[in-house]
Amino acid sequence: MNTSSTQFVTSRRMGIYEPLHQISMWGENFKINGCPNTSASTILEAEAKLDNQSEDTSHGTPGPSGKYDQEATKPTDKGFDDVQRRLAQNREAARKSRLRKKAYVQDLESSRVKLMQLEQELERARQQGLYLGGGIDAGHLGFSGAVNSGIAAFEMEYGHWIEEQSSQICELRTALHAHVSDVELRILVETAMSHYFNLFRMKATAAKADVFYIMSGMWKTSAERFFLWIGGFRPSELLKVLVPQLDPLTDQQILDVCNLRQSCQQAEDALTQGMEKLQQILAEAVAAGQLGEGSYIPHLATAVEKLEAVVSFVNQADHLRQETLQQMARILTVRQAARGLLALGEYFQRLRALSSLWATRPREPA
Repeated sequence: MNTSSTQFVTSRRMGIYEPLHQISMWGENFKINGCPNTSASTILEAEAKLDNQSEDTSHGTPGPSGKYDQEATKPTDKGFDDVQRRLAQNREAARKSRLRKKAYVQDLESSRVKLMQLEQELERARQQGLYLGGGIDAGHLGFSGAVNSGIAAFEMEYGHWIEEQSSQICELRTALHAHVSDVELRILVETAMSHYFNLFRMKATAAKADVFYIMSGMWKTSAERFFLWIGGFRPSELLKVLVPQLDPLTDQQILDVCNLRQSCQQAEDALTQGMEKLQQILAEAVAAGQLGEGSYIPHLATAVEKLEAVVSFVNQADHLRQETLQQMARILTVRQAARGLLALGEYFQRLRALSSLWATRPREPA
């Protein structure tokens, strides 16, 4: 799995942020030679080839290797039976994965229909002059009271994302306890990784609709927001939580993880400095001119242009998070990666549970 170097591309013409040199060296400073990572597509291709050979044998059609076919037909060949059994298990795991994806797509389509109905109901309520409360941010509804369809779609998709993640956590836990083969575990690991990458794509789309909604973490629980960093988790801090769950690690793995954590911290520092610089520029743009005059629209128009850079920072932070997950997958064995993804999912589940417990805690009467 080849990963590109982390790049921080904000608008230079605005003079907001110049990337630090050490961050552009992400890919050069951190290179790992161990743990070859075979993709799920490679597994499925090899499986398809063996399936074709098996079908040719069953129909009496000579395959490319006659000697192999003759040996395969021997009823006493236990090794061949083991291969066939493992391939059957792999096909079943792949079939279940395809069914889950199909069901997920169908849920999304159904959610979009419900979203349209919700928009119509809210629009009718707005026209009737009803008050839309519940702590919803005005930016979510817009100045006219209309629903931001991009954010509403993200909320619905994120709800399905949480449900799918819970299902994947159960599958990983069951597979690890059952000591399934590495081939089956690899399919589950790559499915879980793709699930996180899909979240980053969803956030990138939502950030274009309302970047402040993503930055503020309004889509997360209160405990998750407590640890929020540029619209998500801080990679270096999450490594500190996960690594103790992966013991035992080899000396080389420990060194690679330390290098990864250091690279994450450097990238995080660069992004944080860039955000601070952007905040300073925005504050100056908003305060431009004489405050108290009552005419501020021209100054705010300039500030709005600079806000486009905030979307770029969210995307860069998610890129760093994705890079960290990919690098960890390269460092760890397949079984360790499965344990790491299980620990990561349970960690976020505990944060959400903590928020629920805090919200429902007994309170003394005022």
